[in-house]
Amino acid sequence: MREIHVFKIRDVVKEMCMSSNYNLGVDVINALKKAKELEESPVGKDILENLIKNAEIAKNDKVPMCQDTGMAVIFVEIGQDVKLIGGNITDAINEGVRQGYKEGYLRKSVVKDPLIRKNTGDNTPAIIYYDIVAGDRVKITVAPKGFGSENMSRTKMLKPSDGIKGVEDFVIKTVSEAGPNPCPPIVVGVGIGGTLDKAAYMAKKALLRPVGEHNKLEHIRKMEENLLKKINDLGIGPQGLGGRTTALAVNIEVFATHIAGLPVAVNINCHASRHEERII
Repeated sequence: MREIHVFKIRDVVKEMCMSSNYNLGVDVINALKKAKELEESPVGKDILENLIKNAEIAKNDKVPMCQDTGMAVIFVEIGQDVKLIGGNITDAINEGVRQGYKEGYLRKSVVKDPLIRKNTGDNTPAIIYYDIVAGDRVKITVAPKGFGSENMSRTKMLKPSDGIKGVEDFVIKTVSEAGPNPCPPIVVGVGIGGTLDKAAYMAKKALLRPVGEHNKLEHIRKMEENLLKKINDLGIGPQGLGGRTTALAVNIEVFATHIAGLPVAVNINCHASRHEERII
């Protein structure tokens, strides 16, 4: 049994909250560069160039790449051979978020009550998902989620007979109706199966997959490729001003479901597809 003090987790979360807001992943940068070369719209090409420059400035100057520094969404995999000591892990994670958003001068965007709307002042509480896995390590993934794109996400309980076409039609409809609002080029996370909440969880987690990496299931990989083409054929383009680059990737995750259902969730991320992971 390996002991890990929760203060270690707190400190890692603190650093990741800042770092993930300053550093856009290499996979996204490369996808933006590739899109710029392929983009036929002069305006779209210029926007993509500016997005790349913006990411470089954020990294070099250690400033947020976007004014919306997001609600902290955190995935935690805890090895079953780990013993956490020194306090409560949820409290430690929230303290890490609190310190990271304060010391990093990141915008505090969380309200305590969804109806009364009073800001908590420190960007807590975070959204935290726990998973127990084999081993004696703790893997933490921090994904600040902006709400311009989050607000464009949708879920739907399809009928089993709707099949692949029904799923694809729903994804395309969701992206089409979102238009410029999620700050394209976007990354589209899709969850298929499970229950209503499981589908939404998978769609969120799908956004963590590197841009350009496909699902290992052949029929799902084909769906990802087909949907990406159809989305880019919509012509929404960078920042919604037209062009062939509406999305950088479509990532789909699937899970078993009930014989009577076909739950589908679409979670959209803007071009600032921010996430980092650490293993303790």
